[in-house]
Amino acid sequence: MFELHPSPTRNVKNDILSGLTVALALVPEAVAFAFVAGVEPLVGLYAAFMVGLITASIGGRPGMISGATGALAVVMVTLVAEHGVEYLFATVVLMGVIQIGVGLLRLGKFIRMVPHPVMLGFVNGLAIVIFLAQLKAFQVTDETGASHWMQGQALWLMLGLVALTMAIIQFLPKLTTAVPSSLAAIVVVSLLVMGLGLDTKTVGDIASIAGGLPEFHIPLVPFNWETLKIILPYALILAAIGLIESLLTLTLIDELTETRGRGNKECIAQGSANVATGLFGGMGGCAMIGQSLININSGGRGRLSGITAALALLAFILFAHDLIEDIPLAALVGVMFVVVIGTFEWSSFRILKKIPRTDAFVLVLVSAVTVATDLAIAVIVGVIVSALAFAWEHAKRIDVKTHFNAMGGKVYELEGPLFFASVRNFQDLFDPRNDPDDVVLDFKNARVADHSAIEAIDTLAERYLKAGKRLHLRHLSPECRLLLEKAGDLVEVNVIEDPKYFVADDRLA
Repeated sequence: MFELHPSPTRNVKNDILSGLTVALALVPEAVAFAFVAGVEPLVGLYAAFMVGLITASIGGRPGMISGATGALAVVMVTLVAEHGVEYLFATVVLMGVIQIGVGLLRLGKFIRMVPHPVMLGFVNGLAIVIFLAQLKAFQVTDETGASHWMQGQALWLMLGLVALTMAIIQFLPKLTTAVPSSLAAIVVVSLLVMGLGLDTKTVGDIASIAGGLPEFHIPLVPFNWETLKIILPYALILAAIGLIESLLTLTLIDELTETRGRGNKECIAQGSANVATGLFGGMGGCAMIGQSLININSGGRGRLSGITAALALLAFILFAHDLIEDIPLAALVGVMFVVVIGTFEWSSFRILKKIPRTDAFVLVLVSAVTVATDLAIAVIVGVIVSALAFAWEHAKRIDVKTHFNAMGGKVYELEGPLFFASVRNFQDLFDPRNDPDDVVLDFKNARVADHSAIEAIDTLAERYLKAGKRLHLRHLSPECRLLLEKAGDLVEVNVIEDPKYFVADDRLA
C-alpha cells in the first residue's frame, strides 16, 4: 500500500527539512498527551523539546525522535490526579536515574530477547493506538462541554483535507524528492485553508502553545521516605515503559535503515533527558515511533534531524505560535494516518496461516494488549507466552536411544534439553522394574539446564536403587555432579570427555 521512501545516506538538507516536518507533527501530539496526563500543554511541549534535543544529541540511534508519549501519559494521570504535578516532576527525575542505571549496567542488550512475533504485535498495536488517537480530531465540543462526532459539511471538509494531505504525501515523491512530502502536504493544505477561508479545526483550537524558555525548577516535594514510597512505583513503571518503547523503536529503525543503533547508549541518553526534563518542568518522554517514522520517511538520518525538530519546536513556542496555531488539524491527522499505514505490518495478515500457531497467537495477543493496556504490559505478556511456548515445544524433544553393551547392561543415550518442562517426559522414558541389573545413562548428547533437572536425575537414581539395580551416570558436567545429592556416587567421571557448562541454580549463584 503506502511505502516508506528512506534515503540510504545522511544529508544536511534532508535532516533539516525532515526535522521541521517532525516539529510540526510534534505540536498536537505533545499537547494531546499533556491533556491525557492531566498537565498544562506547555509541560508536554517542554518535554518534547528537551527529551528530543538531548536524545538526538547523545543517543544511540541517530534519526530516532523522542518526546512526550501517550504510553507514559496514561500512567502519569493517576499520579497527577492524586498528588499533583510537582510529584510528577520528581517521578520523572527518578525515572531518568533508573534508566541511566540500566544503561550503565549494560542491560539494554536484553531487548534481543523480544521474539519477532512480539515485535510485529508491538508495531501493529502501536499503529492502532496512533490511529485511534487521531479520531479525537473528528470530535467537537458543544456548549455543555460534551464531545460528539462531527457531522455534515464540517465532517466532509475534514475528511477531504485529510485525503488531500495523504494524496500529496503518497504521490509527490514520484515527481520530486527535493522537499519532504509530509512538509509539502502540511504547507499546501494550510495555504489552501487560509486562502479560501475554510472553517476547519486548527492547532489553536486544541490549546495555545505560546510560552517562554523552560526554567530550572527543583520539584517542590518533601525529600523524605514517604515521598519515595509514592514516586518509586511510578518511576519504575515509567522507566520500563520508556525503555521498552525506545529500544523496540530503535530496533525498528535499525531494520528500516539497515544500520545498528547502540541500545545501552540510548538508555543513558533517555535517562539523562528525563532527569533534565523533570528539573525543567517537563512531563518526561521516550522514543516516538510515529514521529521517528515521519523522520525516516522524510529522509532524516543524522542527529541533525532530531536536533532541528527540537529547536524548531522551541522556536514555535517562543516566536511562531500564532502561525503554528493556524495550521489545520486535518493536515497533521493526514500525516499521522500515512504513518499508521506505513507502520502497520500488513504482511502479518498473509503470514498468519504460514507461521506456527503459537507465533500467530502471540502476534495477535500483543497487538490486542497494546491497544487495551500499555506497551510494557503487552511486551512482557508476549515474551512470557513465547517463552512458555518455547519451553513446551522443547520439552517434547527429550528422547533416548537404547542398546545393550558387551556386559549385557542396558545403555540409555539421552538426547535433548533436560529442564523444568521436560522432566516429566524424562521420567517416562525409563523402566526400572523391567531393566537389567546394570543400567547406564549417558548424557553426552543432552544438556542439564536447571535445578528441576537435577532433582529429576536424583529421583530416577532413587527408583533404580529401590529396584535393586545399578545405575551409572556418564558425561555430566562438574556442576551437575556437585548439585546431585542422592545420585552423586553413581557418576562416572571422565575428565577428558565430560562437558563443561553452567546450571541455573540458586545454590551456585
